[in-house]
Amino acid sequence: MSRRSATVTASLLTVLALGTATACSSGSHSGSKNVGSSGDVPTVKLMVGGIDKQIYLPYQLAQDLGFYKKYGVNVQLSTEQNGGIGAEDAMISGQVDMAGAWYNHTIEFQAKGKAVEDVVQLSGAPGEREMCTKKSGVHSAADFKGKTLGVTDLGSGTDTLTQFMAAKKGVKVSQFHRIGVGAGSTAVASLQNGKIDCVMTTQPTVAAIEKKGIGTSAIDLATTNGATAALGGAYPAASVLARTDWVNSHKDTVQKVVDALVATMHWINTHSAADIADKLPQSFVQNQLVTKADYIQALTEDKGQFLPDGIMPAGGPKTSLATEQLVGNVKGSVDLSKTFTNDFAVQANKTEGFKTTTTPAGPNG
Repeated sequence: MSRRSATVTASLLTVLALGTATACSSGSHSGSKNVGSSGDVPTVKLMVGGIDKQIYLPYQLAQDLGFYKKYGVNVQLSTEQNGGIGAEDAMISGQVDMAGAWYNHTIEFQAKGKAVEDVVQLSGAPGEREMCTKKSGVHSAADFKGKTLGVTDLGSGTDTLTQFMAAKKGVKVSQFHRIGVGAGSTAVASLQNGKIDCVMTTQPTVAAIEKKGIGTSAIDLATTNGATAALGGAYPAASVLARTDWVNSHKDTVQKVVDALVATMHWINTHSAADIADKLPQSFVQNQLVTKADYIQALTEDKGQFLPDGIMPAGGPKTSLATEQLVGNVKGSVDLSKTFTNDFAVQANKTEGFKTTTTPAGPNG
């Protein structure tokens, strides 16, 4: 998701520790070569906004399938920590080269005078669900009046979407209350303890809420069709973001990363949820929140969010811009053509002989 949106599970801390240890032990920096390998292999640091969330599984899956290595790049993965710096902020400040985060941040950065672009689009939906208690009486955003709604964090993508859905139903921000509850166990506890009426969250937190019987899905933003119905169009979420100046000076490296991720998206499209779960770290698919069977069922339901070819879907940027403008995050004009590129994904599909199925967005979204 957005700022400080990593799930509060032990696996996050483990992955972060591993990523940090790898970065420190290699002694490598942006643009450096991976010493000891055959030939020159560029190293890229990529931070993900909650690496064990299902919406962000392609980054780790690409590693586990050996695709980064196959396409000639050493990708060092790390993850946001709850309460820590967001992946997109770590990228813009130069702490990492790339961010596994939502596309909408490119629009927000441009509004602040910073050039960031999306180099490959992994999903056409947020992968979120509005999970509400039965007594809340919430069945759509029109029912948000007088309710307390949980979001990952104030200012996060879930916060923006919550406000946007309310506005589309004529409900003003002043008519409901928003609080940050994180994800994972903290989000579950907030709903269970009656602190909130609903929470916008992703798998596997959704599955945990359903299993405990404390909430059901009132609004589906987990699939491309669901997002289109609720938001008025495809909503590009999980992607790879990088500073435009970095992309321009590392085009070969960017292409290798995109090659690996496009290959991963095709693999996801042609394999079952069980196949995917078998390749991911055990701590991602089986932990204090969910069993592996829960994880597989949830992924089977929400697998439709993933795009098979890494192409930005037509209308996606416009939908994202509309949400930012409606909630007041962005004022003034935005040049959408500078917020994303399909060039790397198109080349990746051509290189592997993959057939693209997504109708691509044009320069204006």
